[in-house]
Amino acid sequence: MKKWVKSSLLVLVASLGVLILAACGGDEELQEVKVGEVTRSIFYAPQYVAISQGFFEEEGLKVDLATVAGGDKTMTALLSDGIDIALVGSETSIYVSAQGANDPIKNFAQLTQTDGTFLVAREKVENFTWDQLKGSTFLGQRKGGMPQMAGEFVLKKHGIDPHADLELIQNIDFANISTAFASGTGDYVQLFEPTASIFEKEGIGHIIASFGTESGHLPYTVFMAKDSFMSDNPEVIEKFTRAIHKAQDFVYEKSPEEVAEAISPFFEDTDLELIATVVERYRSQESFAKDPILDESEWNNLQDIMDEAGELPKRMDYNELVDTTFAEKVSK
Repeated sequence: MKKWVKSSLLVLVASLGVLILAACGGDEELQEVKVGEVTRSIFYAPQYVAISQGFFEEEGLKVDLATVAGGDKTMTALLSDGIDIALVGSETSIYVSAQGANDPIKNFAQLTQTDGTFLVAREKVENFTWDQLKGSTFLGQRKGGMPQMAGEFVLKKHGIDPHADLELIQNIDFANISTAFASGTGDYVQLFEPTASIFEKEGIGHIIASFGTESGHLPYTVFMAKDSFMSDNPEVIEKFTRAIHKAQDFVYEKSPEEVAEAISPFFEDTDLELIATVVERYRSQESFAKDPILDESEWNNLQDIMDEAGELPKRMDYNELVDTTFAEKVSK
């Protein structure tokens, strides 16, 4: 009888312990947040780190990540509530705002702060100077996109008129640019990683310059959401931004190999050593933002580049389309 009572008491105590843990949030469900990225790229390493290392879960969030190919499609998904948060170039928020959106898109957390493309030459070039591009065939990016605008900005910076001093090809779809170059089109090409490094490894081309270091800091890729979503879910935006900042610290504090290991599940078909090489290349030129704050100087540089390319519909006030409230709070 005494043994039965003792066993019953132990069961009761254990049950109470479970109830207490549950009351303290042990079984608290994660809040789902739908995120759409404009493409899958090692350039976005901190985002994948935040997922793989559980930084979002630590904040009580479950991120449902989808790749939505192209800036136009990504913004359409955001505007139609197909996603809650978009990871895309800041120029898209300017395009949408210029069309008179009733529910403004706000940039709230910066992920990358430079252009992510590299100049790749078909032949190995010794002592490269930009004027060597004159008279060549240059395979650029899609017109109106940030890579193309940053590319033209850099060429003009070095005294090259992209439409007069070289044969500029920019009518090839983004997904087919690398294939076109590998097939023999162009003397030079503007490529993202890891394609640039793969081409170099396979002897298809040679990386000779970085458009990222040449074009300066700008809000190249940013997390943004509709103003209404941010107003209705400020705690979600703050938690999301905090997780991203933790990931930004991780990317700069850990070795390239550790970062590569952390994001490798998102790039199953890419060699781990190559991922580490790309991470180090982007990190060495500080392409990954070190905090989520989008500075006004970066915003102005973005608009200058768009204006130079003839793609800026009108200048947009920093305070209208950028909200650094959450980024500043988590960065303290």
